[in-house]
Amino acid sequence: MTTIDPFTQFKAIQKEGWAAFAPLEAITTMPAAKLVSFAGVANDHNVLDVACGTGVVAVTAARRGAKVEGLDLSPALLERARQNAKTAEVDIDFTEGDVEALPYPDARFDVVVSQFGHMFGPRPEVALSEMLRVLKPRGRIAFSTWPPEMFIGRLFTLVAQYLPPPAGAAPPPLWGEPHVIRERLGDRVVNLEFERDVVLNPSLSPRHTRQTFETTAAPNIRIKQEYAEKDPDTYARFNASLENLIAAFSENNHVKQHYLMTRATKKG
Repeated sequence: MTTIDPFTQFKAIQKEGWAAFAPLEAITTMPAAKLVSFAGVANDHNVLDVACGTGVVAVTAARRGAKVEGLDLSPALLERARQNAKTAEVDIDFTEGDVEALPYPDARFDVVVSQFGHMFGPRPEVALSEMLRVLKPRGRIAFSTWPPEMFIGRLFTLVAQYLPPPAGAAPPPLWGEPHVIRERLGDRVVNLEFERDVVLNPSLSPRHTRQTFETTAAPNIRIKQEYAEKDPDTYARFNASLENLIAAFSENNHVKQHYLMTRATKKG
């Protein structure tokens, strides 16, 4: 029996919007190495990178000797990921797919990771169940997310005021709350641990950063599409609020983007 996905249109919008993300991959490259280390990836592991984007985590893991597969919703980002893997001279199998319906058999991987990606799945319980399903017993799940009280989390909250998510879709910043993660994982895992770090995003000015987001980050791209011509006053208010938010986390020509890493072991 085929189940109808109530978020098909929402995912199509995400697929189109995130296709422009590639120029931001440099910002996520250093935290990719930290996530791979935090996850304990070793050269004998089968690893899945969920919502892999341009493949920075997948390539990092593969260069450490792991056998890696990557999955993402965006064909454009997967093309970039394949180019990155070719440049790094590593062999990675990249697949177009949905975190809520992973096209892999049960207990396939030793480690399942996601960097700022799986959190965009509208139903956390579905995404997490899929990630744990394809993970071997005693395998590790590890992911990086944005805390709601810090820059990117507050950016998503600001965007939601202008582009409300569809009914039933969970706010991505909740994935940055340790108590929420603990509740979502429940008794399916042991050895749950957290670690915080920060990405330093180069920024010549708040306006420079805001304009970069308008061409690379799906939520900001949509804000511009929806308001720039139809409602320039609202668009101007959003831009002013965003630039103020950027300024609040800026110093010495960079924006501080704090993030949370989570690691746990699937019960055997």
